[in-house]
Amino acid sequence: MKLYLTSAAAAVVLMSGIGAALAEDVIVVQPEQNTIVREYIKKEPLASVNLLGVELKLGSPVPDTVQLREVPNVKYRVAVINDQTVLVDPETHQIVEVLN
Repeated sequence: MKLYLTSAAAAVVLMSGIGAALAEDVIVVQPEQNTIVREYIKKEPLASVNLLGVELKLGSPVPDTVQLREVPNVKYRVAVINDQTVLVDPETHQIVEVLN
């Protein structure tokens, strides 16, 4: 019985660590940032870059050849790819949000 409890406790500790690691990878873009980006795009339209074979979803990498535009007061950069506006983490070049 003691071995069972020890194993169960170890499993709980491991699972909580995995949960914490996954929680750190979740990127939440605040609605205010979306609003700022949308208003910026209206004032400063960006040309769309057409990229074949690039899937526009969370976590997808954006090629280094795509120019990312800085938006004032927003942590992430913006680009328009295949006629869709995306927010990109400038450090990892991964999509953090696809704006519709």
